Amino acid sequence: MPTTKIIKFGKGAAIVIPPEYMKERNIKVGDTVNFEVYPLTNPLSKLWGRGKHLKIDAQKAKDELRKEWHDERLFVK
Repeated sequence: MPTTKIIKFGKGAAIVIPPEYMKERNIKVGDTVNFEVYPLTNPLSKLWGRGKHLKIDAQKAKDELRKEWHDERLFVK
């Protein structure tokens, strides 16, 4: 699905449809079309800064993860 920007058009707004997309769909200027709009957001942006209160030492967390990864019980022989 192509992405595009909403631009100001007089007192309103317009969506610019890339010409390649119009050609693929056989859409011409003046045609009536259906569309849905989904804002592009980064789902991780809602989590940004939420873990400050956890007070986790990053090095200790990495060391513990490495112990688990290298634990012989995890490997199938």
